[in-house]
Amino acid sequence: QGHLVESGGGLVQAGGSLRLSCVASGRAIDSYGMGWFRQTPEKAREFVAAASRSGKIIDYGDSVKGRFTISRDNAKRTIYLQMSRLKPEDTGIYFCAANTRLVQDDIEVVSGYYDFWGLGTQVTVSS
Repeated sequence: QGHLVESGGGLVQAGGSLRLSCVASGRAIDSYGMGWFRQTPEKAREFVAAASRSGKIIDYGDSVKGRFTISRDNAKRTIYLQMSRLKPEDTGIYFCAANTRLVQDDIEVVSGYYDFWGLGTQVTVSS
């Protein structure tokens, strides 16, 4: 299996923006559904966004709708998460993940159905 490497996290003030990237090495991602999740010590892993293999089907967690945008560039084996109007409650470790089992162009919002994960990138939003 391939590896996923996230980048782009950091410290930002509330109201600011960050762009996360996730690069896959070892194999192509164009047949995989891809997702972003986040986690804090206080909460279970939370669904943030997902994109189907084509990028045509997209969904977001309720708390980020209208502020975050997921996109993918299969040729570059990369997915992105553009985060705008950040809030302190967006603080956490952000993980990208790949679902290799979707048989059609679709998405998955449950973390347990993803097959491999990156190590995460820390996002901290100060008030």
